[in-house]
Amino acid sequence: MEKYLLTGVTPFDSQVPVDLLLEDGIIAAKGLSLPESHNAITIDCQGLQLFPGFVDAHAHLDKTLLGREWYINDVPRTLAAMIENERHYRAQQQPDAQCQSERIARRGIAAGTSFIRTHVDIDNEIGLANLEGVLETRRKLARYVDIEIVAFPQSGILQNPGTEALLDQALAMGAELIGGLDPCSFDRDPRKHLDIIFELACRHNKKIDIHLHERGELGAFSLELILEYTRRYQKEHCVTLSHGFCLGMVEPSQQQYFAAQMAELGVSVATTAPSDIAVPPWECLDNAGVAICAGNDGVRDTWSPYGNGDMLQRAVTMGLRYRWRKDSEILRAAKTITEGGARVMGLENYGLDVGCRADLVLVPGRSMVESLVEMPKARKVFKHGVLIAENGECLF
Repeated sequence: MEKYLLTGVTPFDSQVPVDLLLEDGIIAAKGLSLPESHNAITIDCQGLQLFPGFVDAHAHLDKTLLGREWYINDVPRTLAAMIENERHYRAQQQPDAQCQSERIARRGIAAGTSFIRTHVDIDNEIGLANLEGVLETRRKLARYVDIEIVAFPQSGILQNPGTEALLDQALAMGAELIGGLDPCSFDRDPRKHLDIIFELACRHNKKIDIHLHERGELGAFSLELILEYTRRYQKEHCVTLSHGFCLGMVEPSQQQYFAAQMAELGVSVATTAPSDIAVPPWECLDNAGVAICAGNDGVRDTWSPYGNGDMLQRAVTMGLRYRWRKDSEILRAAKTITEGGARVMGLENYGLDVGCRADLVLVPGRSMVESLVEMPKARKVFKHGVLIAENGECLF
């Protein structure tokens, strides 16, 4: 295995350049002016910011239309309409989930993403085909990115008979998490919806990641139920709340109540920092100890034409949405796409310390903030201590 000595690189959360020795897939040494190492490839990293591999903790790899004929979106902005439109497009156009998921995963890898949690559609029309495609992508790219799969009932469970059995099969096939969707407003029987999700999670010893788009008090009601079920089924530190718009809509006292309950139960939050709706209160949640991660969500799909798979862009989106301007505030965004995602996904040996896995991104910039706002393509990406991408292109 190749060995690298990175000299004069600045960790993103520091202002002091250091040297790193990458050997046997880990950070073997770190310090000021490390001695030359036999057979090591030396890279002068002055002017580069060092990040641990980016974590895209809320993706939909199977949905992207990247590389296909341009899709003209003329869909009403309601959840039911967008889901029905996607099902219609999928049935008519039959996109290849393996090809599409690999395309967007490679785009992410080239931009520095080392870990992905992707939701994969499971329903009574597509069956397990999308899951099979993403599983194959995971196998093909195993040396370059770690992909965690959520078996996701995008079209509901109770609304689509047969989906429960398919979710059961998906978990047996290798999905690490079971997903859920708006228990009240979409499936319209929140207790039955959550019964199915939590019982499947317990049967297969899996984690849970629930999309909660529901707003205001309705969302708060669903969140109360999710917390209740987390206690009842003893799924502490196993549940993620994706989107969680309601958390940004309720009164501050209720936000603090939910933050305390979520911290106690180890319920984490995934945000995409959307511009048109409330976002989870970052400071309130973080102060309580709740793990917060971010993700690209869908990229150029039937839902939206936006996105490019770059987690630096998502960090910038977070900064804009939360109105972070100070360097110390923007550091929160950088940590959300790195350490926050690692906490939510339970990644071991993640970071920039000696002994951590050498999954790293080197980005040009005089500071962490400049690296984020410039979003330069000229990056070097390491996975398991091997250079796998450079200047926006995969080397494999």
